[in-house]
Amino acid sequence: MLTMAWSWIPIALVALVVLKTLLWKTNTKNLPPGPRGLPIFGNLFVLGKRPQRDLHRLAQTYGSIMYLRLGFVPTIVVSSPQGAELFLKTNDLNFASRPQLQVVKILTYEHKNIAFAQYGSYWRTMRQICNLELLSNHKINSFKPMRKEELDLLIEYIKEAARDRVAVDLSAKVSALSASMTCSMIFGKKYMDKNLDGRGFKAVVKEAIKLIGAPNFADYIPQIASLDLQGLTKHAKAVLKVLDPFFETIIDEHIQLKDENRNKDFVDVLLGFMGSQETDYRIEREHIKAIILDMFFAAMISAANVVEWTLSELIRHPQSMKKLQKEVEEKVGLERMVEESDLESLEYLDMVFKETLRLHPVAPLLFRESIEDCTVNGFYIPKKSRVIINVWAIGRDPTAWTEVEKFFPERFIGSGIDMYGNDFQLLPFGSGRRRCPGMHLGLIVVKSLVAQLVHCFDWELPNYMLPTELDMTEEFSLVTPRVEPLLAIPTYRLHS
Repeated sequence: MLTMAWSWIPIALVALVVLKTLLWKTNTKNLPPGPRGLPIFGNLFVLGKRPQRDLHRLAQTYGSIMYLRLGFVPTIVVSSPQGAELFLKTNDLNFASRPQLQVVKILTYEHKNIAFAQYGSYWRTMRQICNLELLSNHKINSFKPMRKEELDLLIEYIKEAARDRVAVDLSAKVSALSASMTCSMIFGKKYMDKNLDGRGFKAVVKEAIKLIGAPNFADYIPQIASLDLQGLTKHAKAVLKVLDPFFETIIDEHIQLKDENRNKDFVDVLLGFMGSQETDYRIEREHIKAIILDMFFAAMISAANVVEWTLSELIRHPQSMKKLQKEVEEKVGLERMVEESDLESLEYLDMVFKETLRLHPVAPLLFRESIEDCTVNGFYIPKKSRVIINVWAIGRDPTAWTEVEKFFPERFIGSGIDMYGNDFQLLPFGSGRRRCPGMHLGLIVVKSLVAQLVHCFDWELPNYMLPTELDMTEEFSLVTPRVEPLLAIPTYRLHS
C-alpha cells in the first residue's frame, strides 16, 4: 500500500504543473512582448553561460521592456536607460524588493542579510546601521591609515618584481589586498587564507558568488526544488559549512575581548545590538553572520573585479594608459606616491572608471521584484514579477552611446554623466532605494589602487604578448570576473 501511495506522487506533481501551465494565460493580454516559451519551463533555456548577452540579443527583437516566463515566474527584462528609469525611479517603491532565491536563502541564514532582504522595516533598519557604522564619511576616513599601509605593502612587493623583471599576478594580488582591507575594516584585524579552511578567501567567496548568480531551476519551478537537479543547494550548503565556522570564530573572538578602550570595529557594533530592544528586530548571531557575509562579498569581490578590468583595459589601450600616467604625473609628480587627497583632481582617472564600468559593470544584471500589480509604460506587471535590469546591455545601448564596444574614456568629457544612479545610461551601482550603499568607499579603494599602480609602474604583458592579444573573456556570476588571471611585468617609474 505504501509503495502504491508513493507511486502517485510523480503523477500528482505532473498534474499540478500542467494545471498551472493551463491557468497561466489569465491576465496576460497587456504584458510586454517576448518570445514564446516551452510548457512548464517557459524561456528558461534561453539563458546560457552568459545570460546578460543572451538577454541583450533577445531585446534586439522584442524591445527594451521584454517579458519572459522563467518556469512559473513572470519576468520583465529591461535593457534601456529609459526603461531603467521607469522601474528604478518612477516606480522605485513598487520594485524595491528582491526575489527570494534558494541558494541565497541558504548562504544568508534565511535571508537575514541586507543585499537580498525583502523591502521592509528590517531591511531599512539594518541598512541604516551599516551606513552609520561602516560607510559614513567618518568611518571611511578612520580607515585611511590602514588602506595606505596595505597599499604600501603591495607597492613594495611589485617593486621587487620589477627589479627581478618577473610577471605579477595582478588578479591574485588585488584580491589579496581587498581581502586584507575588508578583514581590517569589518573584523578589526587581518586573517590569513589558512583561517578559511585553507582554500583562501578568494576561492571560497568566488564560489559563493558564482552559486548566487547561477540560474537555478528551483527558483522558477518550486515543485521540483527538493530534487536539487543542478546540485546547487547541496553545493551552497557545502560552502556555508566552510564560511560558518569562520564567522563563528570571529564572533567568539569579539565577545571574549573585554578591552573597552580599543577602537570598535563593525562586528563590535553589531554585537552591541545583539539581543537588545533598540531595533524593531531582535538581532542574533545569524543576523550578524549574514550581514558580515554581505559586507565581505561587496568589499572584497566587487573592488577586485573593478580594478582587474580597469587595468586590463588600460594595458590593452596604451594611449589611455599614457594619458592617465601623464595626468597623475602633472598633479602629483614623480617624487612621491598618490595620496587619497589627490583623487578628486584626477579627472581622466574618473573617466577611465566610468568607461570601464560601462563595459564591465560590477553586477551585469540587477534583480528586483514587484510588490504589487502595476502598470509601467502601458504594460501590466503582475505582483511578484521578477525584474531584471540588464546593466550590461544598457552600457551598449546605441541610442545612449556611440561605438559601444570601443574603450574610449574621452566620451565623458563635458558629459556630466555620473556613476551614482542619477543617469540611467550608466548604472554600475544601481539606482533608487536598492542602490549600493558602499559605492563611495568602493570608489576610494579602487581609484587609489589603480592610480598608484599606473603612477608607480609601467606595465607590459609577458611572453612578448601584444596588448591586443590580451584575453578579455568574462565569467558570468553575480559579478563578472576575468576567466584568465591578469599577468603583467612592471617597471618602476618614480624617482624616489
